[in-house]
Amino acid sequence: MSHTVLVVDDHHPTVELIKDALEPHGFTVVTAADGVQCLVAVDEQQPDLVILDLNMPVLNGLDTLRLLRERVDDAKLPVIILSGRGCFSDVRDGYRRGADIYLTKPVKVGAVVAAVKWLLGGGSQPVRVRAMSGIVSTDS
Repeated sequence: MSHTVLVVDDHHPTVELIKDALEPHGFTVVTAADGVQCLVAVDEQQPDLVILDLNMPVLNGLDTLRLLRERVDDAKLPVIILSGRGCFSDVRDGYRRGADIYLTKPVKVGAVVAAVKWLLGGGSQPVRVRAMSGIVSTDS
């Protein structure tokens, strides 16, 4: 069964990069350019996971995440924050709002793919994702 991943970012090249990395692994990728579009896409597309930028027009990523977590149906929806904002307070705020993983740009697309697979239960080995570094390593 194919999992659907919603990529939410107003920077089109980032969206295309993530999409091109996930699709060969069998993921269906849908996109949104801001938080309002994200909320609509979650209702209409019912994704299995969301990759969310923080700096977006209309409704930023942290407010979008807060709204997702307040909705009963979406409270457990896995969310990866993928942002250029990597200072301690940004990472802390992301986790406090309910992010499952926080990755910072620039990030290797392999790290994003590994994080998606891990959260959706498809990783063959346990994966440790280190916030702020975008580094993914397997535990031995």
